[in-house]
Amino acid sequence: MTPAANAAPLWQPDGRRIAAARVTHFQTWAAEHHGAPAHGGYPALHRWSVERLEDFWRAVAEWSDVRFTTPYESVLADPAMPGARWFPGATLNYAEHALRAAADRPDEPALLQVDESHAPAETSWSELRRQVGALASRLRALGVRPGDRVSGYLPNIPQAVTALLATAAVGAVWTSCAPDFGARSVLDRFQQVEPVVLFAVDGYRYGGKEHDRTETVAELRRGLPTLRALIHVPLLGAPAPEDALDWSEVTSGTAEPVFEQVAFDHPLWVLYSSGTTGLPKAIVQSQGGILLEHLKQLALQCDLGPGDRFFWYTSTGWMMWNFLVSGLLTGTTVVLYDGSPGHPGTDAQWRVAERTGATFFGTSAAYVMACRKAGVHPARDHDLSRVRCVATTGSPLPPDGFRWLHDEFADHGGDLWIASVSGGTDVCSCFAGAVPTLPVHIGELQAACLGTDLQSWDPHGEPLVGEVGELVVTRPMPSMPIRFWNDPDGSRYRDSYFEMFPGVWRHGDWITITDRGSVVIHGRSDSTLNRQGVRMGSADLYEVVERLPEIKESLVIGLEEPEGGYWMPLFVHLADGAALDTALRDRIVRTIREQLSPRHVPDDIIEIPAVPHTLTGKRLEVPVKRLLQGTPLAKAVNPGSVDDAGLLTFYTDLARTRGR
Repeated sequence: MTPAANAAPLWQPDGRRIAAARVTHFQTWAAEHHGAPAHGGYPALHRWSVERLEDFWRAVAEWSDVRFTTPYESVLADPAMPGARWFPGATLNYAEHALRAAADRPDEPALLQVDESHAPAETSWSELRRQVGALASRLRALGVRPGDRVSGYLPNIPQAVTALLATAAVGAVWTSCAPDFGARSVLDRFQQVEPVVLFAVDGYRYGGKEHDRTETVAELRRGLPTLRALIHVPLLGAPAPEDALDWSEVTSGTAEPVFEQVAFDHPLWVLYSSGTTGLPKAIVQSQGGILLEHLKQLALQCDLGPGDRFFWYTSTGWMMWNFLVSGLLTGTTVVLYDGSPGHPGTDAQWRVAERTGATFFGTSAAYVMACRKAGVHPARDHDLSRVRCVATTGSPLPPDGFRWLHDEFADHGGDLWIASVSGGTDVCSCFAGAVPTLPVHIGELQAACLGTDLQSWDPHGEPLVGEVGELVVTRPMPSMPIRFWNDPDGSRYRDSYFEMFPGVWRHGDWITITDRGSVVIHGRSDSTLNRQGVRMGSADLYEVVERLPEIKESLVIGLEEPEGGYWMPLFVHLADGAALDTALRDRIVRTIREQLSPRHVPDDIIEIPAVPHTLTGKRLEVPVKRLLQGTPLAKAVNPGSVDDAGLLTFYTDLARTRGR
C-alpha cells in the first residue's frame, strides 16, 4: 500500500512543542559549534547527520557530555562495513553515564516497578547507585573481570537493571533471558557465551498465577559448567538453592561504585536473534556504541530527559528491555512492568501508565490493535493526561491503529504524538521512527533517524523513492555489532547483513521511502509474497484482514512450487465464537480484493488454532514456509525459539497431505 503523497497529516506538532524539543536545541547548538544547518528543520539536520557523519557523532558526544577518560584519536578510523572503528583511543563506562543523575537528584525515582497489582514501588537514584556499587564490588570479589560474561534469568524488575549496571561497571559483558524461556532455549543462548555468574529468580507471576522456576534454574546450573556463582533473587519467596548467594546479601554493602574505564568498542552486552532456524546469533554490541546511539535515540528522537517517565512493555529477552534501561542515560525515570500485558483486563498497560504518570508510552502494534478490537477506551477510562507520545514496534502499526489512537486521545482533549518505530536487535535501536518536530501521517514512520543513512534499494542496488525496496543502511552506525560470539573469521556476521550488497547493511525488510521522507514498512523481505513478479508485503495483508472482527490473527505464506506454480495460503486464528463459513470466506476475499488488489487474494483460507511466534512475539513466516516446502521440523525451526512448538505440527501435516 503506497501512501498518498498529498495526504493531510493525522497530527503535527505546534510551534511550542517544536521550540521545546531537544532536537531543536541540539540543531541550534550543532549549527554554532559543528557546522550543522541552522535552518530547514529536521530534514536538513538529517542530511547533514549522514553526509557529515563524523561531525554529527562528535556533536552528539559533546552535546550529551559523554565522559571520555582518555581522549579519542578520531571519530571514525575506518568507515568500511563491517568493521567500522568508532572513537579509537577513547575509554569510558556505560554504567557511569547511566547513574549520573544520582549526583543532582539523589532522592528522585530512577526506577518505578509495577507488577500485576499495579502498585508502583520506587527505587531512588541514590539507592540504585548504592546497589550497583555494592554488587559491582561483590562481582569483583567473585573474580569477575572485564570481558567475563554475566547472565540473568530474570523478569523486568529492578534487580535486573542493577545487575546489568553492576556488570557494565566491572567491564564484564551482560546477557539475559526472560524466565518464561524454557531451559533448552536459555542454554541455546547462554552456553554460547559461557557465563561465570548467573542471576536467577525462583519464579515469576504472570496472568494472576505464580510460575515456579526452581527446577529450571537447577537445570541451567547443570548445563553451564563455567558458572562460579549463582545469585538467587527470591521473587516468590523460595529459599536460596544450596551454594547460592542471596540477592539481599550481595547488595547490602555501601561501596562507592568503581567504574572500569574500557575501550569504546569494549563489549557491553550480548543480545540474541530469534534462533528460529538454528542456534540464535549471539550479537555483541559495545559500551561506547550503545551509549552514543541510545543517547541520540532517547534524547533527540524520543525527546526524553529529566522529568519524563519512560514506559515500554517488554521482557528481558527482547532488545527493547535494554533500550528501556538506557532511558537512565537521559536522567529519565524508567518504568518497569513485570506481568501480563492483558491482566486483569486488556487495558492493563494503560493502567500502568496512569499509576506511574508515564509521559512516553511504548508498546506493541499488536497490543494497540487488541485494545481497539476489545473496545478499550484508554483516555476515557484512565487519566493519561501526562502521556504525550505513544510509540509502537514489533510490527508495523496498521493505519486503523493510528486513527484509533489519535481519536481516543483527541476525544478527551489529548494532543498525542504517535511514533511507529522500526529497527532491530541487530543494532539495539531504530532505523526510522520518532521525530518530535515532524508531522505524523497515517501508516507511516515519521522519518529515518539521525546518523542513519537509510535507503530503499532495488535488486541492482539503485535507490528507490515511492517504490518498495530492500531496507539498507549505507553508512555505519555506532551500535552495529562489533562481532558475533564464536564467529572468529566474521563469516556469519558478513553473511547475515552484507551478502546481498557488499559493504552495505541489508536488514531484510521491505520498505518504501516516500517523497516526503517518511517510511512505510511492508514486512520481512525474506518472506515476501511474489505473485506474477509483483512483490507484496505480508504486513499490508495482515492490516486489512485483522480489521475484520472475526479474525484474531493471521499468517500468510507465499510458496514457490516445484512445477513453477505459486501457492499462497492465508491461515486465520478466529476470534471466540467466529466460524470460517462461506460468508466469512467471501468477506475476507472481498475485503482483500477491494482494499489491496486481486493479486493479494489468497489461494486458500485455512483455520488454525493459533499463530506461532518467536519468543519475542514475531510471526514465524519463514520457518512455516520451510515446513510447507517439506523441510523436516528439526531443520526448519528450533522448537526452543517458539512460543508454542506444538502449533508447528499442523504445518508439517499439511505439507505431507499436499505432497500426496
